[in-house]
Amino acid sequence: MKIKISKAILVEGKYDKIKLESFIDGLIITTNGFRIFKDKEKRDLIKTLCDTVGLIIITDSDVAGFKIRNYIKSITKNSNNITNIYIPQIKGKEKRKTQGSKEGTLGVEGIDVDLLKDIFDKQNIDVSLDDNPSKKITKMDLFEYGFCGRDNSSVLRKMLLKKLNLPSYLSTNSLLDIINTLISYDDFLKTAQQIHDDLQ
Repeated sequence: MKIKISKAILVEGKYDKIKLESFIDGLIITTNGFRIFKDKEKRDLIKTLCDTVGLIIITDSDVAGFKIRNYIKSITKNSNNITNIYIPQIKGKEKRKTQGSKEGTLGVEGIDVDLLKDIFDKQNIDVSLDDNPSKKITKMDLFEYGFCGRDNSSVLRKMLLKKLNLPSYLSTNSLLDIINTLISYDDFLKTAQQIHDDLQ
């Protein structure tokens, strides 16, 4: 059974994200390594998530990981909303890689799932059992309001992303993950209606 975490989780790469998704139900976003230093839209998204739902940072325990972690802390300026999770420095190499890291230690993707679960458990992070889940925004909702699958969807989608201060390049699945974390179903309906009113 997956644990539901309400805070957004920030990792370095897609394989770290895949590893955490195996046992976590929640929003997990990536820095895409050092690309975060040049990606203003992603930085703005991280700041928004930090200010609204809070942020959990889990990077590799190497020089690059700490550099990214410190950079995120410097741009968010809201340390009360940040939970730092550190993985142990375990010697080894991920199976998919031909060469290990400079330090010769495993990254998030290489750490055993049970050990990662244990690390999260010890952090006392608010875990929701979701006995009474709120209504989720779905692809059908996006379609009904014209944000996907319609002739002018790209225009409406850009308006939605701008209104929510989200990156312009988000895929439909990423958009759904993020807006379901940031706003309620009712707020989505109000925002969608406002966008259509603005077009009148």
